[in-house]
Amino acid sequence: MRIVFMGTPEFSVSALTALFQAGHEIAAVVTQPDKPKGRGKAVLMTPVKEKAIELQIPVYQPAKVRAPEFVEVLKQLAPDVIVVVAFGQILPKAILQLPKYGCINIHASLLPKYRGAAPIQWVIIDGEKETGITTMQMDEGLDTGDMLEKVVVPIEKDETGGSLHHKLSQAGGKLILTTLEGLENGTLKATPQTDENTCYAKMLTKSLGDIDWNQDAESIERLIRGLNPWPSAYTCLHGKTLKLWKAEVIDQDLKIPAGQVGEVGKDKLVIQTGKGCLSVTELQLEGKKRMNLQDFLRGYSIEKGTVLERRTEA
Repeated sequence: MRIVFMGTPEFSVSALTALFQAGHEIAAVVTQPDKPKGRGKAVLMTPVKEKAIELQIPVYQPAKVRAPEFVEVLKQLAPDVIVVVAFGQILPKAILQLPKYGCINIHASLLPKYRGAAPIQWVIIDGEKETGITTMQMDEGLDTGDMLEKVVVPIEKDETGGSLHHKLSQAGGKLILTTLEGLENGTLKATPQTDENTCYAKMLTKSLGDIDWNQDAESIERLIRGLNPWPSAYTCLHGKTLKLWKAEVIDQDLKIPAGQVGEVGKDKLVIQTGKGCLSVTELQLEGKKRMNLQDFLRGYSIEKGTVLERRTEA
């Protein structure tokens, strides 16, 4: 097929690579404009742009994809299908109806559940046992188009936002190939979405990681995993931000206030929560490197009875 590919972050790269390696004709890649990042504000290319340049595919970076002049560019490219993976802009009707096979989106959840911007992290935070990839015929709604194919991906006990991101990215790259084959052969049956059991996976913010110790230990542990590596879960220790990267749930209550350190040893840091305790095994103090608990406690003392607080007011 002749394809225009629309995507921006690292998650999209697997699908672009899979389409290229499968021999599809990728007429162009459309990605978000380059933006300054980091302390030095250096302008960095999007991961999709980097891969497109490597594969010698023409790249377009419109500030507004719906601009009439860019819609005309797409018409001139005359794609059979537009494949969209975490592109970052809403496509207007003029683009959705342009290709023969329409616009196909690779969505990182088992639709119709977890529509929205951050389904990968929210399925972990919410305690789901499985998630997956859905290919979808795009319409003018937000993740509401007809479903084409799905693949289920189990969520492991120690799954993080980062590890699940990688699994789903790889799964999406494989699924789009069978979806396009089915579209071309006319063997796919589109399934309309219902609004039953749907929830909105809202965009992640740094403040989401501010741990509320009044919550139960299982919820906090899932938050830690879901927000790893970004934006991370954190608390406040002696006025400094303390990021928690890994912790284990302990089914016991120490009869002390939530957020208080109940046990400390060379390989033990147990914190009381609203229900149960957390044993922290990997953490990072503001201005320091991420490290395991033993290394951390060699250089920083935490006393039993220390109270960890929210970084901001609830």
